[in-house]
Amino acid sequence: MKEIEFWFSIGSTYTYLSVSRIAEVSQKTGVSLSWQPFSVRKIMREMDNIPFPPNKQTKVEYMWRDIERRARGYGFVANVPAQYPLQEFDLANRIAVLAMKEGWCEDYVRETYRLWFIDGHEAGSDVNLTQTLSEVGQDKLRVLELADSSDVEAAYLNQTESAKQAGIFGSPSFIVDGELFWGDDRLEDAINWASKDSYG
Repeated sequence: MKEIEFWFSIGSTYTYLSVSRIAEVSQKTGVSLSWQPFSVRKIMREMDNIPFPPNKQTKVEYMWRDIERRARGYGFVANVPAQYPLQEFDLANRIAVLAMKEGWCEDYVRETYRLWFIDGHEAGSDVNLTQTLSEVGQDKLRVLELADSSDVEAAYLNQTESAKQAGIFGSPSFIVDGELFWGDDRLEDAINWASKDSYG
């Protein structure tokens, strides 16, 4: 089965659903995924797209209820509403880029989202980062220093540009052989495409 690129931004609410179930899905299907952090916020701003603005409260309330329902359907919990949008969006995602380069991205992202959506500690906040980095065995001071480095900033921008060039406009997104699937509810479609079970 072909590898699936999992493109995500910490700060995307619906990405919580994918992050929380992707390990089980991978184990059941045998699919391999590469975790690819980027800035969906930068891409959306360039597109003049604000998906859930505060002045559209009805839409925001629907988003939280939808996430709650879908999480329950998958067999886990989403304590919503969660703090949104993130105050430290870029920091959380620069750390994800560093983690990708060093090999601890999946653990970092999963724990970050767990603390955000279960315990109520906003992703990127000092409380979240302290607990998450300790849980994944990383030194907080070292990580923060590297996350603010020009090398990681450049890698973050490169990841975002790669996402943009691939046609990505939202998170989560999945790519198989250049084929884009957007949204948590398209994960299974991406898996089917990778295995060619449902497509010619």
